[in-house]
Amino acid sequence: MEKEVTIYDIARIMSLSAATVSRALNNHPAINIKTRNAVTAKANELGYRSNTFASSLRRKSTKALGVIVPRLNSHFMSSVLAGMETVANKAGYNLLISQSLESVHHEKGNTRAMYNSRVDGLMVSVAYDTETFEHFDNFLKKGVPVLFFDRTIEVPGFPGIVIDNEKGGYDATMHLISQGCRKIMHVAGNLARNVYRGRYDGYRKALAEKGLEFAESLLIINDLSPESGGAVADYIDKMENKPDGIFLANDICAIGCMKALKQKSFAIPGDIAIAGFNNDPVSEVIEPNLTTINYPGRQMGEWAVSAMISHLNGSKPFDATQTMVLRSELLIRDPSLRNQI
Repeated sequence: MEKEVTIYDIARIMSLSAATVSRALNNHPAINIKTRNAVTAKANELGYRSNTFASSLRRKSTKALGVIVPRLNSHFMSSVLAGMETVANKAGYNLLISQSLESVHHEKGNTRAMYNSRVDGLMVSVAYDTETFEHFDNFLKKGVPVLFFDRTIEVPGFPGIVIDNEKGGYDATMHLISQGCRKIMHVAGNLARNVYRGRYDGYRKALAEKGLEFAESLLIINDLSPESGGAVADYIDKMENKPDGIFLANDICAIGCMKALKQKSFAIPGDIAIAGFNNDPVSEVIEPNLTTINYPGRQMGEWAVSAMISHLNGSKPFDATQTMVLRSELLIRDPSLRNQI
């Protein structure tokens, strides 16, 4: 491997002190413009690369924030990261982004990599199967702040940013009830995750408020993939007493279910009214467009980075027990509008 060019190499070649070269490369006003230009030209010629990591360690700040997400290939996470990038870049921070691929094993590896990269702060949306959180302990021991967003954990020392998932689940279910649905199925994700537990709790609250009976046969827990949505349609097709409404905990699974039901000649919303969650762009591509809950991903990302940077610079340290809650919105579209039939 070819040896890296250092400021000492440049200084020796140009018969200058290392301090002069360093100042010239950092555009220091004490070095005249002619010398600055000459040093910069020689550095470019030799292929010199500034060791920003080493200099950041001397400042005890890397100006880097770590982000761990379950998956990068979702519209919601893309929106979150776009919001994070906007705020981070304006404040002079860079983001180091990794994905757990919905695996706690990968999440632990991501966490070690972020710790070894000496990020100033870490922001995490936990994997589907994460149940223990000891892999974040080193951050707390070193005083490196950790903030959870969307999928959070209820452990002392970890603040979080979420939307009101319970209200979203309640609003979606109440809307189906308002359209005449009386036997409503709920398709949920892992109920150990706050997001899916909240949506389930909202569903149960709406049923109880309207005096509708909850049945275990109307609760399905899966990975919320399109394929699982198709499996839900197969299950419904075989049921003797079929539901007249379905609230699914994300749009991807809802669309997979809707497509499979249509292939089985179910009328939507005539036979079954459907509502999803997330306002994924595909919810407006499927015919009919999907009723869903708008999830403000970009705003969540902006809030997360703003809160982290405010904590790091001391302007507004966050309370370790603090949870910030964003508002969601029900978007009503054709697949749930039975009253228009």
